Amino acid sequence: MRIGYLMNAYPMTSTTFIRREIHAMEEQGAEIKRYAIRPWSEALVDDQDKAEKDLTFYLLVGRLPALLGDFVKETVSNPAGMCRAFATWAKLLRNAGHGFVPHVAYLLEAVSLKRRALQDGISHLHTHFSTNSAAVAMLSKHLGGPEYSFTAHGPDEFVDWNRSSLGLKVAEARFVIAISNYCRVQLARAAGMGYWDKLHIVGCGIDVDEFAPSEAPFDETAPFVSVGRLCPQKAHTLVVEAVAKVAATHPEVRVIVIGDGDFRPEVEAAIARHDVAENVTLMGWRDNQTVRAELGRARALLLPSFAEGLPVVIMEALALGRPAISTYIAGIPELVDDDCGWIIPAGSMDEIARSMEAALTTAPARLKVMGQEGRRRVLKRHDIRANSAALLELIKRSPYPAAKAKSGAASERRSR
Repeated sequence: MRIGYLMNAYPMTSTTFIRREIHAMEEQGAEIKRYAIRPWSEALVDDQDKAEKDLTFYLLVGRLPALLGDFVKETVSNPAGMCRAFATWAKLLRNAGHGFVPHVAYLLEAVSLKRRALQDGISHLHTHFSTNSAAVAMLSKHLGGPEYSFTAHGPDEFVDWNRSSLGLKVAEARFVIAISNYCRVQLARAAGMGYWDKLHIVGCGIDVDEFAPSEAPFDETAPFVSVGRLCPQKAHTLVVEAVAKVAATHPEVRVIVIGDGDFRPEVEAAIARHDVAENVTLMGWRDNQTVRAELGRARALLLPSFAEGLPVVIMEALALGRPAISTYIAGIPELVDDDCGWIIPAGSMDEIARSMEAALTTAPARLKVMGQEGRRRVLKRHDIRANSAALLELIKRSPYPAAKAKSGAASERRSR
């Protein structure tokens, strides 16, 4: 079976879970063609990501003449498909209320994608995130391209779903994947309960063989480790402030931050302001092997974000047998609780400091038990091979019944 994966930007250091999913599906016999609208704007640091880039067909890179040529050819050879796609395109533009030029790009990309997908013999398209890549897949379908599905993660996807036409994308998709129960509920709110059976929970996953339990001791040298893009929603400046508070009684406390981004100057300024340069280390982006090594010697993962879906790095830390500190937002409480870490309110520096102090004063034996429980949960719910097999089975199933989809649309209209 030949499946197309369409992403906005691919590969990215922060979305290794997509690469893992693709590889797991290939291990199970699926042939995957990678498509992306554009390459990631930052330098790749992992060799596997670099290899993925060479396998990816980019719709936009140096292809303006080809995009325009495909559009002309499609208009001449497929007027009915162009009319269907244009009607849906008009809905997308109307719902967005702005962005005429980007929406023109979506249509051009959809035409080129449709032609390329048929040329490649693609029987189904899957994309991650319900944003522009899902719009392009939907327009491609109306042109006569393959059916599509998408995985929704949140949280940004659920901020203004009317403008993003999330309900329309759900209605037109063959099925939709939610990464958590929380995510499934948000999709149902956007599209209507008539689509409930079309929404399937398939969690992100990790290759558990790559994340054997760490034997590193939970001693006074074990740092807290934070992994993720440097952006306001990751709460790095609050972490720095909390470190300053904890250091007053635990001067040995250390936090290693892996990741980079536009918010780095603010984080560096906070480190200088609170005089914790000896306690907080910014490592920038690192390859997967380095991330595993740092997580494997952590006292705990530290991820007190304001907004998340269900971060894969939590799965990685727990699989390594390390507890996690995170916030009870979105899907995180479905994985983390007091038995495998500390779960705290988002936005509270005092709670971050309290949880860090708790981790520093918890006996190593107890930390090990917490890590073991976390690993048990990951093995049960987030094994990439099992979850990819579930996704592949959904792709192989017969199409979603059109009559039920129509009843869902009617239900959505009544709810309004």
